Order: sequence, then structure tokens, then C-alpha cells
Amino acid sequence: MVIKVFLASLSGSTAIKKKQQDVVGFLEALKIDYAQLDIASNEDNRRWMRENVPGEKKPTNGIPLPPQIFNEEMYCGDYETFFEAKEDNTVYEFLGLTPPPGSKEAQQAENTQKLHNGSGTEEHLDDDTTKKEIVEAEQNGDAHIAELEEDDPDKKAETDAQDDIAEEEEPAEDDEESRKPAEEEEQEEGEEDRVKDNHLVSEEEEEQASEED
Repeated sequence: MVIKVFLASLSGSTAIKKKQQDVVGFLEALKIDYAQLDIASNEDNRRWMRENVPGEKKPTNGIPLPPQIFNEEMYCGDYETFFEAKEDNTVYEFLGLTPPPGSKEAQQAENTQKLHNGSGTEEHLDDDTTKKEIVEAEQNGDAHIAELEEDDPDKKAETDAQDDIAEEEEPAEDDEESRKPAEEEEQEEGEEDRVKDNHLVSEEEEEQASEED
């Protein structure tokens, strides 16, 4: 892949010349292979550059100014985007190239990858550790209860006795309910006997009164 820098060798603009020198000088400092394509002396270069700069990257008049940077047929950007990549240490990414080992951009990418992988691993370990702790806590709790019962047989016997008492008390309530109707019947019979006795007493009193008369 060849980096293509479209520039104007005969430009009368000092700003454009300075931008072109900045791009070329930085590429040479990084020892990146590139090719200079002059649009001032070659009409084909001028036409190709204008046709291949994306429409949204062109100025309002539709005529892009140099320097314009390409990676073969792929558009990379103009001076402004190049300058931003330079400030962010992402020039190789801007150019569509793999940063060489030991470069700032390569180290930055490596640190970012390590940080990402480390965070994911740490979260995964935290999840596994939490699950393991919960399982161990449940197992330890059950084992502790079993040990208490084995160490204190009186406690276990007391618990069993309470369960037996609870079972015996349940039918006792049924017996009490069954006795209620019998007691009511006895009370009703007692009332009837008292009524009969009162009636007999009244008849005897009436007879005595008639005899006295």
C-alpha cells in the first residue's frame, strides 16, 4: 500500500505550502513510504483528486484544496483531520496502516487492549468468586446445624418431644369439640326434669288446698 499525498508545488498560498510541508515532513520522520502527486503540473492528478474526495469532505465551492491524503484508492483525509490524528497519536490508524512495534501508537493500542481484557477478567472472577462464596456459606451453615444436633443430643431430644406434643394436641381439640354436644344434651335433660318436678309440686299443692276447703 502506498500513501499518496496530493499537493501543489506552485501554490501561491503560504498557508497551503506550510500545511504540505508539515504533512510531508511528518511522514518522513516516521519513515512512512509515500508518493507526492503534484496537481499544479499534472491535470490528471488534479482531476483524480477532485473526483475521489468524498462529497461531504469537499468545501462549499466543491473544490478540495491540497494537501489531500489517500491510501491507494482509499481516502484518508485533509490537513485538518491529519493534524487531529497527529495530536492524538493515531496517524497510523488515520492512514490505514498497522503501527510498528515500539511506536507510541502501538503501545497505546496495547495498553487499551490490556485494560479492556483485564476489566473483563476481573468482572468474571468477581462473579465466580461470589457464587463460590454463596455455595460455601450454604454448605457451612447446613454442616453447622448438623454439628450442633450431634454435639447436643438433649437439644435434639427436646425438639423431638415438642414435635410429639404438637401432634398429640391436635386430636385433643377434636375431643373437646366432640364433648360439647354431649354436655348440651345433658343440660337439656336436666331442664326437662326440673320442669316435671315443678309441675308435680304444683299439683300436690292444689290438692292440699282443695282438701282444706
